[in-house]
Amino acid sequence: MFTGLIEAVGRIADVQRTTAGLRLTIGSALAAELHPGDSVAVSGVCLTVRASAADSCEADVGPETARVTTLGSLNAGAAVNLERPMPADGRFGGHFVLGHVDGTGRLAEIREEGGAMWLTVSFGRPLAQFFIPKGSVALDGISLTIAALGESTFQVMIVPHTWEHTNLPSLGVGDRVNLECDVIGKYVVRAAELVARHA
Repeated sequence: MFTGLIEAVGRIADVQRTTAGLRLTIGSALAAELHPGDSVAVSGVCLTVRASAADSCEADVGPETARVTTLGSLNAGAAVNLERPMPADGRFGGHFVLGHVDGTGRLAEIREEGGAMWLTVSFGRPLAQFFIPKGSVALDGISLTIAALGESTFQVMIVPHTWEHTNLPSLGVGDRVNLECDVIGKYVVRAAELVARHA
């Protein structure tokens, strides 16, 4: 489990297309803390470390993950958010993030206000039922609070620290981002569906 508090921004050093999907090489000093078999969230997607060195690590991306997340369109040089799983005795921050991306959205607007940045993100209809005003969302693995919610968009405010220590400055209007909805909300929606189905 992750918290959505990004530890480092890595750079994609290499992307190998394989019959089994992709193999990413990610450059980051955080790689020195990773070992083969460890989990790591890469822009919100939970991957398993295949190999690691002092300044880089490798992870495989399966075909389905490549299709339903932004990882399938990454190129060398792209900035990615990195987070290790929260240890059992760690201090909890952010919100419950599983690294299981529900879909992608697109940045519809980026604007500045008083040193903070406002992002407007568009999303597809299947995700609409999982968002609530002031609810949690993980955007490229970053734990954020939905400040305003429309039928097909939501807005989040990014404080300067988060803006400076994540991959967000490398993104522009029209770029896709990974979205993970609040897991508690997903369980509530699923339970309500089952009750309605058997009523």
